Amino acid sequence: MQTNLSEQARQLPRAEEAERILRSCVHCGFCNATCPTYQLLGDELDGPRGRIYLIKQVLEGNAVTAQTQEHLDRCLTCRNCETTCPSGVEYHTLLDIGRDVVEQVVPRPLGERVLREGLRLLVPRPALFKALTQTGQAFRPLLPASLKNKLPRQIRVAKPRPAVTHARRVLMLEGCVQPGLSPNTNAATARVLDRLGISVVPIREAGCCGAVDYHLNAQEQGLQRARQNIDAWWPAVQAGAEAIVQTASGCGAFVKEYGHLLAADPAYADKARRISELALDLVEVLRAEALETLGIDSGKRLAFHCPCTLQHAQKLGGAVEQVLTRLGFHLTRVPDSHLCCGSAGTYSLTQPVLSRQLRDNKLNALESGKPEVIVTANIGCQTHLDSAGRTPVRHWIELVEEALNPPENRA
Repeated sequence: MQTNLSEQARQLPRAEEAERILRSCVHCGFCNATCPTYQLLGDELDGPRGRIYLIKQVLEGNAVTAQTQEHLDRCLTCRNCETTCPSGVEYHTLLDIGRDVVEQVVPRPLGERVLREGLRLLVPRPALFKALTQTGQAFRPLLPASLKNKLPRQIRVAKPRPAVTHARRVLMLEGCVQPGLSPNTNAATARVLDRLGISVVPIREAGCCGAVDYHLNAQEQGLQRARQNIDAWWPAVQAGAEAIVQTASGCGAFVKEYGHLLAADPAYADKARRISELALDLVEVLRAEALETLGIDSGKRLAFHCPCTLQHAQKLGGAVEQVLTRLGFHLTRVPDSHLCCGSAGTYSLTQPVLSRQLRDNKLNALESGKPEVIVTANIGCQTHLDSAGRTPVRHWIELVEEALNPPENRA
């Protein structure tokens, strides 16, 4: 694609990167075939090709309007288009650059500003989020349906975590909302890893990965959270921690981007690159281990929802399914498994109508094989899908841990 960036755009810190990505797009339109919002709305500007054209117009000095912003906001950043694209266009990076430029030019209505600032204030603070979740659960019968549906139907108490006793040690990002919405997920992870001879070392100083701020166009604040995590993890990395395990694929996808996002920061570039190298989704750790020694034999019928951040961002589609099959679980077929469920971080709150449509379509596909339970690898997807009140949705590692510890033997 030919480009002619304006002089103002050429002054942007990432101007060369944006121009390189724009020129890599051949405008073929294959991306629209797998874009969830294009499939729902049928509008060229609500597909990747149209959004790329909008960003090109913005960077070439054309007028920027609220409508431009709306089309960019509607993107889920699912990155399905990147999986489909024959030219390898780094669409999500271009979208980040375009959204940031538009955010500086187009003032948002008061309601949008309050919602976005509220999400940035609440979500990255685990203790505050957990306290509000517990309060909401206590007053659940009194809440309107719109709020009630955002709360989990059941919060499973976290089981005790094993002591750090093994020579092999990993770190684990605890996450922002997962400790409040699904506190047993990380505990189950620690227990399964312990059975494999791997100890999880807690690093309490590590906080939000930064994705919430970054994807709500507060990009510098998101990068600052990344720097804080790097500082928190670095002593343990130097001490020999072999990985930084992510149980939420959305967080994992962002931590794996630290090296790229901080490449121009001389104080953090090298450390960020090393952190990204060590960042592994939980399935990457487990699939390399001798799982057969766990002795699991579960015939439970599961449907696996592969989050976009796992299959399209981290390129780990099929990995969890392989692990679950190795462990004896029966997986049902899921049609259109490449499509987004509509959670997409805070998207279910900023774009609720589109999000619910995508959720219901995804549940229809997941339930088509009549599973006992739906499992996934990302807390956002888990909560969003479960909010429909249909087939229960859980993190896959909890089902593994339960099969590892049948009721009569659970500690």
